[in-house]
Amino acid sequence: MGRPTGDQITQFMKKWELPFQDVKLLHRAFMHTSYVNEESQVLESNERLEFLGDAVLELQTSKFLYTHYPKMAEGEMTKFRAQIVREESLVIYATTLGLGDMLFLGRGEEQTGGRQRPAIIADAFESLLGAIYLDLGIETVQTILEKVVFPEVSTVRQREYQDFKSQLQELVQTDATRNVVYQIASESGPAHAKVFVANVIVDGIIFGTGDGRTKKDAEQQAARAALAKLAVTEQKE
Repeated sequence: MGRPTGDQITQFMKKWELPFQDVKLLHRAFMHTSYVNEESQVLESNERLEFLGDAVLELQTSKFLYTHYPKMAEGEMTKFRAQIVREESLVIYATTLGLGDMLFLGRGEEQTGGRQRPAIIADAFESLLGAIYLDLGIETVQTILEKVVFPEVSTVRQREYQDFKSQLQELVQTDATRNVVYQIASESGPAHAKVFVANVIVDGIIFGTGDGRTKKDAEQQAARAALAKLAVTEQKE
């Protein structure tokens, strides 16, 4: 596909309810450095907007976590935020918005698949946020995040769970005779605020215990505790 037309830009604004006053600013959000290098009349790529958008995304994500996860500790929020704003996640958000089709790319970058290049697409998402912030304000940024980012948070969190449990599984199963079992040891509290306690059992021995608001939360914390214990054991050896 070629570079986006004015009609495509207009349709993009209409679809996502982004009534830009400075449409040139929106164009700039989609201008990759390869395009600027080929077009002498274009003076600025989307890199500076990307810098701004990165900060805006981090701020609004931090606010979301602070508001929606009141029991989450600072360290957990930091780790969770890193998952939400990592490149792999940004590509998902950018794809939802169809940003691959909106990019202005140099001919060489176009021919080598730049529209599908994760780093370029992820950067375009942050650049777009920067442009929205400057032209339409933080409220509109928040609206876009509520449409394409925050609905993915549960998926991102689930991926985080799988990471810890998978890490433990991979570590233990280097020896095929060993096995890992998760067991819910107890649950307490009213139905709307239950607390579950889980054990992770390796070869019949409790290797880690964790608690959480859901069984998956508890298993996640148990797996993390087991990994920490194994790391300490390895250091002593």
